Amino acid sequence: MQAAIALTELWSPRVVAEVDDAYIKVAKVHGSLASHSHENEDELFLVLKGHLRIEMENGSVELNEGDMFVVPKGVRHNPVAVNECLLMLIERKSTLHTGDVVTDKTRSLAEQLRPV
Repeated sequence: MQAAIALTELWSPRVVAEVDDAYIKVAKVHGSLASHSHENEDELFLVLKGHLRIEMENGSVELNEGDMFVVPKGVRHNPVAVNECLLMLIERKSTLHTGDVVTDKTRSLAEQLRPV
């Protein structure tokens, strides 16, 4: 959690560990990211602090501190945090930050691999 607290940029996940073909990332978020999907990868969200809503075409999921949710591959989703929220993400190394959408919040893998 300390790595997530240390982040200064919003919606800019940082890789803190690797497990086989997956990255463990932390992020500080506030506001809305972008509606996107990951065609071939699931995405795990774990709320470390705060509250996160994941909006999907068939409804939303509300996550509080300690809650976890896996967005299945191919499902269009948009993470939203009304207040600042700290997250841990587990994603395959092939997962693009904002999937099939590019916005000013999209971060390259090189940016995500920078030290916290």
